[in-house]
Amino acid sequence: MNISNILSLLGGIALFLFGMGLMGDGLKKVAGSQMELILFRLSGTPLKGLLLGAGVTAVIQSSSATSVMVVGFVNSGMMKTKQALSVIHGALIGTSITGWIICLSYLGGESGWASLLSTSTIAAVFAVVGILLRMTAKRPEQKHAGDILLGFTVLMYGLQSMSGAVSPLRDSPAFLSLLTTFSHPLVGMLLGAAVTAVLQSASAAIGILQALSATGAIDFSVAYPIILGIAVGASVPVLLSALGAKVDGRRTAFLYLLVELVAAILFATLYYGLDAAVGLGWQSKVMDPFSIAAVNTVFRVLTAVFLMPFNRRFIALAERLIRASETERSQNASFDRLDERFLTHPRLALEQSRLTVNDMAAAARIAVRDSAALVWQYSQAGFDAIERRENLVDEFEDKIGTYLVKLNARELSVKQNEDISKFLHTISDFERISDHAMNIAEVAQKMNENKVRFSPEAEKEMRILMDAVEEILTLSLGAFEQDNLEQAYAVEPLEERIDELCDEMKLHHVDRLKTGVCTLNQGFPFNDLITNLERVADHCSNIAIAMIELNRDDFDTHGYVINLKELHAHRFDEYYEGYAEKYKLS
Repeated sequence: MNISNILSLLGGIALFLFGMGLMGDGLKKVAGSQMELILFRLSGTPLKGLLLGAGVTAVIQSSSATSVMVVGFVNSGMMKTKQALSVIHGALIGTSITGWIICLSYLGGESGWASLLSTSTIAAVFAVVGILLRMTAKRPEQKHAGDILLGFTVLMYGLQSMSGAVSPLRDSPAFLSLLTTFSHPLVGMLLGAAVTAVLQSASAAIGILQALSATGAIDFSVAYPIILGIAVGASVPVLLSALGAKVDGRRTAFLYLLVELVAAILFATLYYGLDAAVGLGWQSKVMDPFSIAAVNTVFRVLTAVFLMPFNRRFIALAERLIRASETERSQNASFDRLDERFLTHPRLALEQSRLTVNDMAAAARIAVRDSAALVWQYSQAGFDAIERRENLVDEFEDKIGTYLVKLNARELSVKQNEDISKFLHTISDFERISDHAMNIAEVAQKMNENKVRFSPEAEKEMRILMDAVEEILTLSLGAFEQDNLEQAYAVEPLEERIDELCDEMKLHHVDRLKTGVCTLNQGFPFNDLITNLERVADHCSNIAIAMIELNRDDFDTHGYVINLKELHAHRFDEYYEGYAEKYKLS
């Protein structure tokens, strides 16, 4: 085997890996953006997890990719470890499908109808149809279908290149002598594990073994231990993905390695033990691409059948070996959702972002409610709690914003881009709401230090304003969390009424100052509270407007407010009259 053959082999491997990746990405996109969500939502029982793991892996053509996704699910709290292990078993079965797809490249005949099934004919047809779809199709789904066909074409040409490169080996005494070494179980398993770890793909390693088997020089004694080693080596990318993960994510990655390692040892012991005892006679059986695929599939299926009943023991062992640190136990669970493993699955990343933004909104709402309560009954513990919550909301803004910017660099649908825009526009409003809550708490602190109390008239008005602000918070944040546009339309009329309340209260306060009912010492905190509560309402209005305008694909908040008020659009008068009656000062 000369340098030209070696370069052809490496080029074939490169084409094979690229084609498999392109085909897998196309299949994933054609299958729909809901696939990942279905995976974690419907994997509640071991059987469902097994079937879904197998199905998803068959689509994306990579057990490692599925398992990395599952590590992300567990790391973010979306999935329990016991669910993840069932999915992993399914993924190991699903990855064997690739071997059968590869077998298509070895079909064919010399003449007649059989020639239509030859590798060159299938590849040519797929290439022509694929490039036509890729260049002329209007719909994204059709372009992705073209990617599938082109990926399959590249994969098949890669296999042809590999097969052509290794074909001289069938007559090489040195290679045949080397194969004898690989027939040793331990050496063969180490070789399979090493090749797979380097290629980061069990499917690619199986494809190379199938290409070698096409020479007729590979028998069962060589193929079997290599297949077992390939299974173990496939755990390397999963283990790498768990670097920096939480304890449950690390345990899930370790379980992948544990299952593969136990399966390899178990089935090596069973086969070689039986062969030594009764002489199975399979050692000298010459393997071809089809028999390689069959052995790999049987091994994967038997792994699930034999090892799934011991899932609890595997999990118990992982929990005993990998323990959580004190830092991990104290981390905020909301931030765990923003797992970078999901960035390659935008639907999942957006769902996790939405849930995290909802947590941010809830924290801001609680901060306003609790700060308002401090005005009437101050406590240092309550003030400290609001300060911690304000810092938490700041951290939310930083982490969510950074995550969404990274996600925005991916290929996204129109709806996904709209969701990112909505989230980015609203998280700053949530952060400002939290800032105003902190300002209100500081006003309450100064009132407590200076022993300031409002007059009965001022207190009554302030409580009315606080009730109105509490309602606009509930309306706007509820509309955002539920994506309820009708509820969002009710926000601006209430914001208008709150503005009027603030103006009325300032005038009333001036009158009370003139008559001596209130003092300047009461006036400063009174006006500060009005200002901050009014700003909270303004940010609630911004949130509702962002929802409405983004739904209309026209982010013009100024124009929306003018139209809504001047044209009395979308039940504005009806909503406003209800609020004017509900929130009146006298």
